[in-house]
Amino acid sequence: MQERDGTAFVFAGGGSLGAVQVGMLQALIEAGVRPDFVIGTSVGALNAAYFAGSPDLEGVKRLADIWRGLRRHDIFPVSLASAMRLLRNPESLVDPVNLRALVEARLPFRRIEDAALPLHVMATDLAGIGVLLSQGPAVDSVMASAAIPSIFPPVVVNGQSLVDGAIAANTPLKQACDLGARRIVILPTGYACDLHEPPRGVIGQAMHAITLLIAWQLMHEIETTPPEIHLNMAPALCPLKVSAFDFTQSAELISRAHASTRNWIRRGGLERQARARELAPHHHRRLVPDPAPDPAPDPVTGRAPDEKAGQESA
Repeated sequence: MQERDGTAFVFAGGGSLGAVQVGMLQALIEAGVRPDFVIGTSVGALNAAYFAGSPDLEGVKRLADIWRGLRRHDIFPVSLASAMRLLRNPESLVDPVNLRALVEARLPFRRIEDAALPLHVMATDLAGIGVLLSQGPAVDSVMASAAIPSIFPPVVVNGQSLVDGAIAANTPLKQACDLGARRIVILPTGYACDLHEPPRGVIGQAMHAITLLIAWQLMHEIETTPPEIHLNMAPALCPLKVSAFDFTQSAELISRAHASTRNWIRRGGLERQARARELAPHHHRRLVPDPAPDPAPDPVTGRAPDEKAGQESA
């Protein structure tokens, strides 16, 4: 399926940080930017699918309401019962029943090809090969794209067991190019670039590690995207202390991302080619300590200490 000479919105993965994509979407739609198709991975597949069903400002506002109401238990119902489930069924830590119920209740179409806007969902097969889903059951496809190995079980789509698309292509830029996009707008989730201690819990730490891998993979993909592709990237939030396992900050993340993206658009962000370094945390920060300042001159002689010592030894 080719979306010829189109504009693609590409949604990255990133757990609870997917809330920032809602603010980005709102600013882009308000500025009159419209995609010809969307493609997403993991939580980005959830956002892309919902937006594909209602690709307008009202749809984005309803998506924002969903995110503001989400809590960790809606996605990761981790409890003593889930720990006992792991002992009985070691396939995965979390039962995806809550997430599936949420997707089924909110997604306004049943098959991918029935979306109002062309939709593509990225998953990964058990050999680690990316699988692009452009038709078929929408809920199963989105669930497969978000099936983080060990946390969620694989999902069978069209007879094939699939897991989280982030493994093969978290931010599927190549796939967007293959589909015919000549302009790509990336909606990254970013990562907690200002944490001073690891997130609490096994899943929290795993999700943080995944978001770091996502960011580095995206930087590589940006650098290897053909130069003839007009590539834009909405600004990731940094400093950011919210972990990808924390769903209590969605309202703030949406608000910050909306303001940041709106300002980026005003300053010509849509006219500039994206650069990988934009994802680096505090990319102006030095990677080594600043050198020690030159010593103050002697108040009597006016000479620097080294100069004075040298003259005395001479």
